[in-house]
Amino acid sequence: MRKLLLLALVGLGAQLVDGSLGMAYGVTSTTLLLAIGTNPAAASATVHLAEIGTTLVSGIAHWRFGNVDWKVVLKIGVPGAIGAFAGATVLSNISTEVAAPLMAIILLTLGLYVLIRFTFQGLPKGQLGKPLRKRFLAPLGLVGGFVDATGGGGWGPVGTPAILASGRLEPRKTIGSIDTSEFLVAIAASLGFILGIGSENIDYGWALALLLGGVIAAPIAAWLVRHIPPRVLGAAVGGVIVLTNTRSLLRSDWIDAPDGVRYAFYGVIYAAWAAAIVYSVLQYRKNIADDQRIIAEAEAAATGDVPDDKDKATANV
Repeated sequence: MRKLLLLALVGLGAQLVDGSLGMAYGVTSTTLLLAIGTNPAAASATVHLAEIGTTLVSGIAHWRFGNVDWKVVLKIGVPGAIGAFAGATVLSNISTEVAAPLMAIILLTLGLYVLIRFTFQGLPKGQLGKPLRKRFLAPLGLVGGFVDATGGGGWGPVGTPAILASGRLEPRKTIGSIDTSEFLVAIAASLGFILGIGSENIDYGWALALLLGGVIAAPIAAWLVRHIPPRVLGAAVGGVIVLTNTRSLLRSDWIDAPDGVRYAFYGVIYAAWAAAIVYSVLQYRKNIADDQRIIAEAEAAATGDVPDDKDKATANV
């Protein structure tokens, strides 16, 4: 019972992050399941079954708040489903000894990407309103779906930053569209796992616990996406993913690092993680101050209350 409650809380927290950031539900949930000793394929299958419900509720909530571009959903979601089915089939036929460290590497890479991306770059903007082409979204969906199924997460970390980097879709619609299209990915991945490992190897109680927590959080996250600073949240979530999967990798049969080496790695990660969060907060506050200054200067120019050269020279003395 305690484990189910913990899973429900993890599902709630992961969906809050995913719904407001456009990523990390699968990565966060799968990381926890692996940490408690779940088979990699079963962990990914459990999470994707839960995601069928959470992505449905999340998509409806994002649609109600006007956060969805349906053209983007279809162009990336269908190829994503194909990639997810293929990824689930591949993972189902890999031995646990190989799959566990391999999944840890995939999740660690995604975590590093999320941490670095949001710490140093934040959310890029530019070229808003220009259409996103199918030749860009289709390959992105295929790769994202495959990584998502094999890594237990990755649809958001692959799709969200790529679309944001294009600067053609505003952040809230990018997040809403990625979350909504993940419904197709979750269905295809779940089908692939059921065919690959059999339904008897999936813990439906765990999937239900993750689902309940995610369903509660989904509408809250869709509302928060307009208010929460994604830069800070991205740095925080990225650090959790990096730390947890570094632990899994160092303890795997591939490396089996001694305690001293593992603790040294943990110390470095903790320090870098704390620095990333502090830097993200400072940059976020700086951006807010810069935006306020620009607005003030624009308002002053509109009212003609702009200091002349003499006033500027006096102010600089």
